Amino acid sequence: MKTQKENEMNDQAVLQKRMWLAGAACAAGLAGAGLAWWRLTPQPPADASAEAFWQLSFEQPDGSPLAMQGFKGKPLLLNFWATWCPPCVEELPLLESIWRQNSEKQLQILGLAVDQPSSVRRFLAQNQLTFPIGLAGLTGTELGRSLGNTMAALPFSVLFNAQGWVVAQKMGKLEAADLADWLALLK
Repeated sequence: MKTQKENEMNDQAVLQKRMWLAGAACAAGLAGAGLAWWRLTPQPPADASAEAFWQLSFEQPDGSPLAMQGFKGKPLLLNFWATWCPPCVEELPLLESIWRQNSEKQLQILGLAVDQPSSVRRFLAQNQLTFPIGLAGLTGTELGRSLGNTMAALPFSVLFNAQGWVVAQKMGKLEAADLADWLALLK
């Protein structure tokens, strides 16, 4: 039979082991969260990537060309999206609303569809968007990476100032608060 002192020592050893395991679990959790945050945080694009963007041109759903150079000189919210991406589709009405409210204030919005052109055309036939849409296809993924989307995740948005430099990025669905913060950056 164990003495009371042996029982207390045993209880203390069990408690120390549990505390050590809890500490290790917390450390592992924090390390995992830190890694996820680091991997999911957009990285600043190289100056050359932002400059190269303005030299590009995309086809619009109606087949006409859409030169990025035409957007330079005014702030531009560039949104990478796809028809098969639920958060992308969910944020499009917000982008449309911001476009209608701010187009006269010089904020431009451009949606680059990282999708099949036929899918985008079908989607737009059912969902009226008045801001410009470019058909980026799979090259949109690489363009997004060059602008800081290291995970090639959608949706991904980039805000350019009037001088053509990236001033904000977001990986994931834009919310009204994000857009309000971004508009404040442009003042």
